[in-house]
Amino acid sequence: MLPHIFYPSFVKKNKLIRIGPKKDGGYVVHKNISKNVDYLVSCGLYHDWHFEKKFLRYQKKCYLLAYDHTVTKKFWIQYTFKNFVDFLLLKKLTIKKILDIFKYFEYKYFFKNNNKHFVKKIGNKNSKKETTIDHIFNKLPLKKKIILKIDIEGDEYKILNDIKKNENRIDHLIIEFHNVCKNLNKIENFLKKNKLLKLLHIHANNYDNVIAGIPNTIEMTFVNKLNYKKEIIKKKIKYPIEHLDFPNHKSKKDINLYFNYE
Repeated sequence: MLPHIFYPSFVKKNKLIRIGPKKDGGYVVHKNISKNVDYLVSCGLYHDWHFEKKFLRYQKKCYLLAYDHTVTKKFWIQYTFKNFVDFLLLKKLTIKKILDIFKYFEYKYFFKNNNKHFVKKIGNKNSKKETTIDHIFNKLPLKKKIILKIDIEGDEYKILNDIKKNENRIDHLIIEFHNVCKNLNKIENFLKKNKLLKLLHIHANNYDNVIAGIPNTIEMTFVNKLNYKKEIIKKKIKYPIEHLDFPNHKSKKDINLYFNYE
């Protein structure tokens, strides 16, 4: 059971939309998101940019800055070779396997012009191989609004203070918390100390386990309260939300969330 502070209470259900696929890679945001933002800063890319691609259809003037130190030339050689071998071993041909072989070309086509991928790790120092949230934000025009999307496999706890320092410039924060059971207090403190970023939505990633009633990986969406009209939910919403939330792992049941209201 999650602490009560994990329960979103910022907007009504009809103000929420899903951007991205009905599986892993899709996220729930405020429906007016595209009216407010100029930059999408995406930390953690791997080989999935469904959300980024879908969002940029809403806001074509938005700049995408992606950061992932693992997506290198070596990564693409290994990824392409593996999918080619898998394709050869399959008795039944699938469109997905064929497309995965050519994923690198989709990547090169997508990351051009306003879309940039930097082969850098997100951390606490600024160097040739690493960068910080502070450094990224300092390079962007002050009055521009930003979506910050974080999925960096546990390193998110290292940058929570940087996020708080820059919360006035963040329109949406989409963040995936890993190893939740071990870091529950850190997430609680983050929720309590945020003055502007308010919790909009929560979803459990069913690729991971549930330990003592607490999902070990959760996805959270925050909005800047100055950019959105606050509408308190009068009726409690059950999570996951039907027709809005979907299992990350399609062949497994989604995880129901329960909150401690005491």
